[in-house]
Amino acid sequence: MNLQRIKELIAQDNLVKFYQCKEWYGKNGIRNQALERDNYECQECKRQGKVSPAQNVHHIKEVKTHPELALVLSNVESVCINCHNKEHKRLEKYIRKKKPKFVNEERW
Repeated sequence: MNLQRIKELIAQDNLVKFYQCKEWYGKNGIRNQALERDNYECQECKRQGKVSPAQNVHHIKEVKTHPELALVLSNVESVCINCHNKEHKRLEKYIRKKKPKFVNEERW
């Protein structure tokens, strides 16, 4: 997949096609190269002194803003599902903020 095609997919808001292409997801694609390079371990957890298996590959500089780096191995790292969700702030909508405790000044 070339840079022009990636830019077209970004304009169409259809990056799913990029993530399904053989250059990314194929047997010898960047995704698999990153997982092998990182020994299938989450790099974010590793920075925190933990060890966990990586299932995802994360673009350090996002494809939408840096399409020229979409297929560059040095721009991706292996991460676990939790770290990937945290990176993209996907869990925030599920975390409920505590409501302030009801305070009633009136005493009986």
